[in-house]
Amino acid sequence: MRQIVLDTETTGLEWKKGNRVVEIGCVELVERRPTGRTYHQYIKPDRDFEQGAAEVTGLSLEFLADKPVFAEIADAFLEFIDGAELVIHNAAFDVGFLDNELALLGPAYGSLRQRVTVEDSLLLARQRYPGQRNSLDALCKRLGVDNAHRQLHGALLDAQLLAEVYLALTAGQHEIGFGSGSEPEPGTHHVVLARPMGARPPLRVPADDLAAHAARVEAIRRKAGVSLWAPALAAESETEAA
Repeated sequence: MRQIVLDTETTGLEWKKGNRVVEIGCVELVERRPTGRTYHQYIKPDRDFEQGAAEVTGLSLEFLADKPVFAEIADAFLEFIDGAELVIHNAAFDVGFLDNELALLGPAYGSLRQRVTVEDSLLLARQRYPGQRNSLDALCKRLGVDNAHRQLHGALLDAQLLAEVYLALTAGQHEIGFGSGSEPEPGTHHVVLARPMGARPPLRVPADDLAAHAARVEAIRRKAGVSLWAPALAAESETEAA
């Protein structure tokens, strides 16, 4: 399974107010393992930041002035994510902004969900930790992910942190993989246990153990008024006597 952990930075909180994407960061996972492939792009928004937004990201219009506009990077971005499952923290926010960017390019680009599926890690965290803070920073602290180097919001850094958080958050849900049909990976070792042939050797229980078991069952029967093991024990005794 191919997943892309994605984060965006924007000029403000609402795309409906004309805010734009200024940074995209992506980290690729295949079968829940980082592949080392990433996508990172700064984008010139052609509009100013809302108050406070620039301070959160550390970006400025001066820094972004020589960066490409979204139309110039759209095809490369879509090629990187195409067919994957996107893992996004508070997916409605990022998907809304990216769908708006695609809509501004014209109907030929469609919507994000026509190309990918989306997993919202914020919803997963709320299910696992109801009533608690589930921001990326809070989850890093709770799940032991080191984010000491995160002083500002950056799309690629946040995607890398989210990838670690997501893997910790979902650990154990996808690891067994029975019936996957996939070939063993290089470097792994699989042991096939042969089924023993012939009749099984008879198992003889010592008389002392049988007597102790019978006494325990009888004690349960007296205390509870009934014992589900008593009929089976009586049948075993009859078999042994025979």
